[in-house]
Amino acid sequence: MTAIGRALFRFRSEAAPICAGLALMATGLLLHHSHRTSWPLVALITAGATIATGLRRIPWGIERWTERAYAATSIAVGGGWLTAATALGSGHSPLPTVLVLAIIALGVPWWAHRRRRARVRVDRVIHAWPDLADTIGLNGSRVMSAVVDTWGWRARMKLRPGQSVADVVARVPAIESALGTRPGAVRVEQDPAHAGRCTMRVIAVDPHAGAIPWPGPTARTLADPIELGVFEDATSVRVPLLRRHALIGGTTDSGKSGVLNVVLGNLVACTDVVLWGIDLKGGMELQPWAPCLARLATTPDEAARLLADAVAVLEARADASSRGNSRVWETTPDAPALVIVIDEYAELVDTAPDAVGHAESVARRGRALAVDLLAATQRPTQKAMGGGALRSQMSVRVCLRVRERRDVDLILDKGMLTAGWHAHTLDAPGKFYVLADGHNQPRRARAYLVTDDHVRDTAARYADRRPELDPLSQAAIDRPSRALEPPKAPTADPESALLSALDEAPDGGLAIPELIKATGMRRTWIYDRLQAHAAAGRARQVARGRWKA
Repeated sequence: MTAIGRALFRFRSEAAPICAGLALMATGLLLHHSHRTSWPLVALITAGATIATGLRRIPWGIERWTERAYAATSIAVGGGWLTAATALGSGHSPLPTVLVLAIIALGVPWWAHRRRRARVRVDRVIHAWPDLADTIGLNGSRVMSAVVDTWGWRARMKLRPGQSVADVVARVPAIESALGTRPGAVRVEQDPAHAGRCTMRVIAVDPHAGAIPWPGPTARTLADPIELGVFEDATSVRVPLLRRHALIGGTTDSGKSGVLNVVLGNLVACTDVVLWGIDLKGGMELQPWAPCLARLATTPDEAARLLADAVAVLEARADASSRGNSRVWETTPDAPALVIVIDEYAELVDTAPDAVGHAESVARRGRALAVDLLAATQRPTQKAMGGGALRSQMSVRVCLRVRERRDVDLILDKGMLTAGWHAHTLDAPGKFYVLADGHNQPRRARAYLVTDDHVRDTAARYADRRPELDPLSQAAIDRPSRALEPPKAPTADPESALLSALDEAPDGGLAIPELIKATGMRRTWIYDRLQAHAAAGRARQVARGRWKA
């Protein structure tokens, strides 16, 4: 008897239609013998429940119309049979035959339904979890609750004291093996309210298996978050870019250009943004957006000039803000933000080293002044990103597929690979992780697909609506002193040249690029000598990045 009871409990979901039929027969017998005149009330209740279920008036969590139709049909058939059984009796011909046929007809969809079968599998996983946990090294953990959704199921887990979400992340391959899922099907997210809890999500059907068409620009001002794509739970990836620098990283064919096009497609629709572009691959990537770009640099000299002008803009804005006692530059269509888009930043470092210092200056000082950088690169190494000085200023990180595991930490930050940001396992172009304000959990997303037609139509649509730089910023660019010259060859005595330049510096001091120009030496040498002179009392920093004797 115990074995029979266990079997019935184990297969309780499969036996539900049969149990429902037996319950209807027993209820019909009872009502016929004690309340046979109540059949009109049974009929009325049946009609009301059927209509309410079909019109979603009963909150049973039934969202899909096919499931609501099945539930309404089951209620109508079962209630109709119970009405007849109440009036005539359960054994009255042909009611027993009708009940058997109804059980078969309604049981087939029930037994075949994927969500019911998924719920059964989840229930069995919950029941077997203590043994599975011991096998995979998470002994003591338990599943608190589980919910089946369209793409799979998710469970809230409580860990044993001393365990953390990092322990669960490290055992994801073992969890996938124990659950019998496909590789890459398990996601683990930290519970922000409790360090000893987490959410485990099992994706049975990949919602990102196909491309997701771009719905068009949703931002109308830079203050509006930009929708990059869709998470696996169908929620939108909304990222703020106002006063933020952004980094997009990923290996070849990972979808960097697609993400960049989504961002540009939204920025060109913003009325308070001026766009400059740098594309040292001859304009291959950014040329389609040229009608909406105020400037596009395609050579190293043009890139150096553009970034030097960006520094001039931020310095003019900083001066105006300090005189106006304002800490930030408020963006409007008459005083727009300046966003500089750099495709493949490593090319800029290799071919235009004179411009790197200006890019770093923009990264350090530009956010409050609404002069922002958007850089895309295949691998933001220490060398490519200037020793990490520029990368550390990027508060928005989009990480697509990477070739090596260590590249995850290069793009996102140290420790992110261990924390579950497994970008090396992304298996299709456009899939990415995003690290930004409000996005601190490793959640997979897929970027919208922007076609060439989308780019062409969007650029043509907004080309005539682009704002111009404010007069203050434009005047800073137009000054004759903005001419940028390459560093001179090293002088016979760069130390003397450095001290001479510091002695002759104006009250506001000289910037690092000016000292590089005066001495012909590299940036690292300048910094080392300035620190030594400052320690000896021969030089001082009069403002951020500006020095004099």
